[in-house]
Amino acid sequence: MISTASDRKTWMKQRLPSLNALRAFEAGGRHLSFTKAAVELHVTPAAVGHQVKALEQDLGVRLFQRLNRTLVLTEAGRALLPGLEDIFYQLAVVIEEFKRRDADRPLTVSLPPSLTAKWLLPRLERFRQLHPEIDVRIDATNEVVDLIRGGVDIGLRYGSGDYPGLRVDCLMSEEVFPVCSPRLLEGRHPLCVPDDLRWHTLLHADYPPQNDYWPDWSMWLTTAGVKDVNASRGLRFNRTALSLQAAIEGQGVALGSRVLAGGDLKAGRLVRPFELSMPVGFAYYMVCAEARSEEPRVAAFREWIIAEAGAS
Repeated sequence: MISTASDRKTWMKQRLPSLNALRAFEAGGRHLSFTKAAVELHVTPAAVGHQVKALEQDLGVRLFQRLNRTLVLTEAGRALLPGLEDIFYQLAVVIEEFKRRDADRPLTVSLPPSLTAKWLLPRLERFRQLHPEIDVRIDATNEVVDLIRGGVDIGLRYGSGDYPGLRVDCLMSEEVFPVCSPRLLEGRHPLCVPDDLRWHTLLHADYPPQNDYWPDWSMWLTTAGVKDVNASRGLRFNRTALSLQAAIEGQGVALGSRVLAGGDLKAGRLVRPFELSMPVGFAYYMVCAEARSEEPRVAAFREWIIAEAGAS
């Protein structure tokens, strides 16, 4: 009587022949040909014969014999084959159902909210047109999710690119510069030189992920040589997307970036009043579990987003 899971594992290890040998016999018996079995299993006929011979030695019986250059099953082979055919069929059903379940589940992509709103969403319809069979779930968060044991398939991260245990693809580097509505280039105090910022509201995005690795107004003004503008004043937001929207509405000048403000700059909703920009040491990366990187849905999204990043 097998009473525990540990006993069951030990019993199976001691009693079961090699799975490869069983598979070789089942395919050879079904086709009555080692050559056809080899094509199905993507091995050589000699490898099939070797596996069958090992199984015969393990079981202590002959499973095949050759009559007039024709492969036939022995009585023992005929007794064993139907049970193995049923087992491998059931195994194929289980695997197919598992694949179908995974295919029916949305592809979950985790990325920062501002990158979601300002970069991914305007492009996402192009992915859906290319792959209408893949449903996508967007998880807009600044939290670092577990891509190995969690329920997230792909992450887009802003950082150094050092993510052990994950497949990492670099997407885009960044640079930061002031942006504003075209309306601020006109009027009573038009923005012509950096010193003109004294007449305008500074828009800040000061949520934690940007504090250490993203230039703020104090850094930009110092680099520009501006001394008479208070870098701490203005409106503050916890998302870059919100500060950019306030800039679009003409409420002040924000620090935008090549990636996050690119769409608004191209559309003319924002302009760069000054040429000075500050490079950012970090970049945007696509990351996923190494073991899942070649799954069709993950690979399709990776190929698409790398192309989009290159085009942008």
